[in-house]
Amino acid sequence: MAFHEIRFPPALSFGALGGPERRTEIVELANGHEERNTPWAASRRRYDAGTGLRALDDLEVLIAFFEARQGMLHGFRWKDWGDYRSAPASRAITAFDQLLGAGDGETREFALRKTYASGAQSHLRPILKPVAGSVLAAVGRDALTLGDDYTVDTATGLVTFSRPPDAGAEIRAGFEFDVPVRFDTDLVQVSVASFSAGEVPRVPVLEVRL
Repeated sequence: MAFHEIRFPPALSFGALGGPERRTEIVELANGHEERNTPWAASRRRYDAGTGLRALDDLEVLIAFFEARQGMLHGFRWKDWGDYRSAPASRAITAFDQLLGAGDGETREFALRKTYASGAQSHLRPILKPVAGSVLAAVGRDALTLGDDYTVDTATGLVTFSRPPDAGAEIRAGFEFDVPVRFDTDLVQVSVASFSAGEVPRVPVLEVRL
């Protein structure tokens, strides 16, 4: 499967239903206790592109995008309006939002990631599809300049510094990002009459592992 570095129209993904999904295996023991386990280290996101459609023109845009991706064959970018920033919705993105790691005096490449924390537990999510021009980076207390001090591979989420950060220096970044997804169906069924009556088609979209 190829991945097309193109974003599903944000105006259509706005209002789409979806979010993270986990897979948990539960075994109930004879004494009533449970054993819980998961084969997944990370969640996988699902969406419904149909719920973001509001006009007949939207249907045409959706079908054109679906045909260009050849249904489930090729992946693409998706803006998850509920989770697409390194900072909370009420705050501006800064170069100090997320900790990427610490310098060792030799390493120049650092992968973008986002930390989800609640209480004493946290989850690190790799960010593979940052939005071009949105990544701000810092080493220690110094915010750096894109192009002069670092570059960003928007297809992999790797930040490369022009010189290795000093040993022990915190590497931080702020960014917007997309979710790598594909259509989870090879069939889009559309009835103009039903759509005009308020019934939208179901067009499932599924996050892909890269």
